[in-house]
Amino acid sequence: MLGSPWVHLRLCLTCGHVGCCDSSPNKHARRHAAADAHPIVQSFQPGEEWRWCYVHEAFV
Repeated sequence: MLGSPWVHLRLCLTCGHVGCCDSSPNKHARRHAAADAHPIVQSFQPGEEWRWCYVHEAFV
């Protein structure tokens, strides 16, 4: 769904790619993590500092 709205953004801590979250239709952050083997993202939302590992499905 090209041009679909995104809900929140996630920053790849390996390469800096910014993609939309799992609540967004295209789930670009998760797709990037799987395709490029970059498992850790950080919230890109102002004021949020948490990190998530897609491999372990857990906060890190």
